[in-house]
Amino acid sequence: MLAPPSSIPDPSRMIVPFDFHPRTRVIFGQGSIVQVGKVATELGFRRTLLVADPGITAVGYVERAAGLLRREDIDVIPFHDFATNPDTSMVERGRAFSANQEVDSIVALGGGSSLDCAKGINFLLTNGGRMQDYWGYSKATRPMLPMIGIPTTAGTGSEAQSYALISDVETHVKMACGDPKAAFRIAILDPELTVSQPRTVTALAGYDALSHAVESYVSTKGSVLSRVFAREAWRLLEGNYERVLAHPMDLEARAAMQLGACYGGVAIENSMLGATHACANPLTARYGTEHGRAIALLLPTVVRWNSTVAGERYRELLQVSGSDASMGKAGELLASRLEFLATVAGLKSRLETAGVARADLPLLAEEASKQWTGQFNPRPFDARSALEVYEWAY
Repeated sequence: MLAPPSSIPDPSRMIVPFDFHPRTRVIFGQGSIVQVGKVATELGFRRTLLVADPGITAVGYVERAAGLLRREDIDVIPFHDFATNPDTSMVERGRAFSANQEVDSIVALGGGSSLDCAKGINFLLTNGGRMQDYWGYSKATRPMLPMIGIPTTAGTGSEAQSYALISDVETHVKMACGDPKAAFRIAILDPELTVSQPRTVTALAGYDALSHAVESYVSTKGSVLSRVFAREAWRLLEGNYERVLAHPMDLEARAAMQLGACYGGVAIENSMLGATHACANPLTARYGTEHGRAIALLLPTVVRWNSTVAGERYRELLQVSGSDASMGKAGELLASRLEFLATVAGLKSRLETAGVARADLPLLAEEASKQWTGQFNPRPFDARSALEVYEWAY
């Protein structure tokens, strides 16, 4: 005789309808940047805006990409006047710079900042207005320029998403601005481009990618298909994070991290994130904490906090890593593994040691409760919940 169903449904076990629409062609492999001119020609690029941060210019990647594009008779207009965590003023500078350049396309080269800034410029250049007008999803009413994304870090997975994360320069609030038209037509994943990044960037970007796999796997918006990508992202990232930090020239580890980050981006696009990102964003806004550091401060705690409802999903991730645990212990075991990886990377794991004032926790919690990602957390999340997470992490 079948047992009666539980009166309280497990949100991680509910069958969630989904609409999976891949919009980005992915070209992956060592040396694959050489294809940028060819595929840009296939997309009809004739005069392209090349968005790359100053650091990428310094290591010679911009010159290389521009040369490959020009070889195909594509005019290249470089833009570098922005920094990490792009804000509305940086995006507006990009729009103003591009307004009279008659560009018909965009190539974004660099980390998540370059890719997000390129998307932001595309919104304003083609649809007008301010970046705040596109906070949310599907608010661009006009066609957008075709884009190619070439990530040089293994972190955000922005190359696989239709969202740009742009900070409001006045309020410091991170705005997720998404639209199907903002997705890259093509993403080129060349692990050779990630070798030049400093260890700190590898550590921060990689830990962020790990958090994407974990959070998207247990998201209430997750589906059977999104969890396939999140699970594979976790396998690649968790199995290579220590290796790439210890052996930065290991191209196999670099390739696994870059592909894992991209898969994490696909998972986010189809499931969103959770309480970790909701609580991390106020730390960046108020303290200037780098995103990866903020994530490392909070992810293990959120896993523990969620374990009462997401224990079975966490157990599945541990099994992917070759570990096993009962559902009741899975959250603690996964949180401990994440704390260990943060320690290996040299990232702090407590808010107190990171300089966060305890008196600020209620205000941070109020801000965290307003973050969009919190609504997809497997355990209901509000200001009271956020305060509990912050206190646990302190």
